[in-house]
Amino acid sequence: MRVALAQISSTGDPGANLELVAAEVAAAREAGARLLVLPEATMCRFGVPLAPVAEPVDGPWASALERLADEAGLTVVAGAFTPGQGGRVRNTLLVRGAGVRAHYDKVHVYDAFGYAESDAVEAGREPVVVDVDGVGVGLTTCYDVRFPGLFTALAERGASVVVVAASWGAGPGKVEQWGLLTRARALDSTCFVLACGQADPGVPPGAAPTGVGFSCVVDPVGAVLAGLGAGSGRLVVDLDVAAVERARAVLPVLANRRV
Repeated sequence: MRVALAQISSTGDPGANLELVAAEVAAAREAGARLLVLPEATMCRFGVPLAPVAEPVDGPWASALERLADEAGLTVVAGAFTPGQGGRVRNTLLVRGAGVRAHYDKVHVYDAFGYAESDAVEAGREPVVVDVDGVGVGLTTCYDVRFPGLFTALAERGASVVVVAASWGAGPGKVEQWGLLTRARALDSTCFVLACGQADPGVPPGAAPTGVGFSCVVDPVGAVLAGLGAGSGRLVVDLDVAAVERARAVLPVLANRRV
């Protein structure tokens, strides 16, 4: 299974960001990828009011994403914002193209390191696994990566690959934590982890998490197969999906669980 990760730096303009997406879809198609992963907040970066840009999962932005994905003949995962309750939004991953139409609302909202995502974002409730060319792909967003149980639940629901779409907050030790956590979650679930973050925007960090880069692809036993630095970039990686079953045969952490 050939996958592509696009480490972009979103703006506050959903229309401009859709142009970024179009370029990445074209590049992924040219590379022969079957799955393209874009970061959390692809639709609109953090640090601006989110309610005015939120749209339903079948709204204009999502519909345009679906057209791009369908025309390219591949499946695209991209971070967006959809309307929630009480004036809040949901932090939503849209999955569109090649016969797949699904979404995931971020379960663990980022109330940490002095930032309160829950002020503006309503938490989701359900883990989601989608089928891409017969491969189970689990969906997670940013802060979710700190919660091993979600990754285990996705594996138990059939995931062999887990996406982590992020707009990771900058700060002391945060890049190191990102690398450690993505590798640990691969080991917890014995899944491939496709960790795609927003690029470092190159400005001093503020309160909103705008990205640090360092997207990576991790195999089911925690080895980093490919990675990027802080700036914008792309990864294209061929996954040997059979490696998941081989890993689970020698490292049966899912079968051995007692709690």
